[in-house]
Amino acid sequence: MHATNQFKHLMLTMKRLLCFIFILAAAITVAARGKVAVKKKTYVYRYYLTDKLATNFSIDRPQRYLSARSIERRTRQQLPIDSTDLPVPKQYVRQFAVKGATVLGTSRWQNTVVVRSADTLLLNRLAQLPIVRESRCVYVAPDSIEKPDVISWNVHDSFNRWDSVRNETYGMAAHQIEMLNGLRLHEAGLTGKGMVIAILDGGFQNYDRIPALQHAKVLGVWDFVNPRDPEDSHYPGKEFHLIDHGTRVFSAMAGYAPEVMIGTAPDASYWLLRSEDQASEQPVEEDFWTMAAEFADSVGADVINSSLGYHQYDDGLPSYRLRDLDGQTAFISRTASMLARKGIVHCNSAGNSGIGEWKKIGVPADASDILTVGAVDKKGVLAAFSSIGPSQDGRVKPDVVALGHNTTLISGRGTLVHDMGTSFSTPVTCGMVACLWQGLRHLTALQIIELVRQSADQYDAPNNIYGYGLPDFWEAYQSGLSLSPQ
Repeated sequence: MHATNQFKHLMLTMKRLLCFIFILAAAITVAARGKVAVKKKTYVYRYYLTDKLATNFSIDRPQRYLSARSIERRTRQQLPIDSTDLPVPKQYVRQFAVKGATVLGTSRWQNTVVVRSADTLLLNRLAQLPIVRESRCVYVAPDSIEKPDVISWNVHDSFNRWDSVRNETYGMAAHQIEMLNGLRLHEAGLTGKGMVIAILDGGFQNYDRIPALQHAKVLGVWDFVNPRDPEDSHYPGKEFHLIDHGTRVFSAMAGYAPEVMIGTAPDASYWLLRSEDQASEQPVEEDFWTMAAEFADSVGADVINSSLGYHQYDDGLPSYRLRDLDGQTAFISRTASMLARKGIVHCNSAGNSGIGEWKKIGVPADASDILTVGAVDKKGVLAAFSSIGPSQDGRVKPDVVALGHNTTLISGRGTLVHDMGTSFSTPVTCGMVACLWQGLRHLTALQIIELVRQSADQYDAPNNIYGYGLPDFWEAYQSGLSLSPQ
């Protein structure tokens, strides 16, 4: 080969090598940034089953699938164990656990199985099983998702000097409790002791590292969206620790930093349950929420706080219409409407759509026999973002309101913050509900819900904006002392 040709060949080889290096470097840079992750196209189907005839469980032996505390809660309120409490038969679930498919979970109350697969033909074949009454696609994996940068924030072990209010035990949180006349309950020794609250949310960043939350008794954590161990949601995925929305909600009830902030139920016990997927908005989150609510029931929770709501979904999956807000159309709302009949008081945020085009509450805020909570400012004026009612079947919504404009909270970094949203008026209320019920253990969940409504300042003239208004928890307590269980 001539020298000229050798030189040309060498230059061509060098160009190819440089091109390869450039492409490799670009790929490494994109991967390192972690901004966009390409996901394998997967789908999730919800299968409604025909029956539970193959069950190995019995309503006469509920201790096999419900905790002693859950059974005691029902017994105290004279609530029956029925067929909805029976787990989905394992024999049925095994029929969905075939090669190429993964069973994500079940709902015993609605008798459903949720399955993920990349093979839609397989998912459609499973819909033909004799035990399947109906099937529905509830998740389509996005072509790509925005992934948050993984930042390891330092947790502040102390507050700024200006965060404290000298000689004010409740610090900057005093007003949000005073608005509900809740300090009198605390002064009477009703601070949530002996009560169990389950929080359904999207993540609980640094809940176990923040000094102001160390006073709280956390009974356990559970991730229903993306467990680190697919066989055991008790070991949560990393997303459980990335999002601090749940931490802020948790702090509104469990925070304990005298002269800085104290929550509404500092002595209660808590389950921290992740059901919200931050990566997309799809109907499968209703299934995760239902699994979390049923879990809360099974471990004996008295009260559930959910600062979550849905009405519009991604990827062309059917969204809700206003006419669907009847407490029974949405899968998640059917679950929420069952909670009081299981002996649980459920507090759910009304939503933050007041300024937007939708304006109305979402689901499960439309559920029956729950406390849907709107937001007001420190003067008691409705926050512009707070979603309005009523439900489509004419029920008053929201049920009550509380401070949700500049609510005092603890962030996932352990700092004192003032945030806005019905996400935060709800736990302020929920914590007080737990304190109220602590002093009125002889009453049922339905009676507690009605007491809170009756104590509110607009009970005689409710509307679609404030509902029944600001509740007075001391008045509710005084009224409840003379009641007999129903």
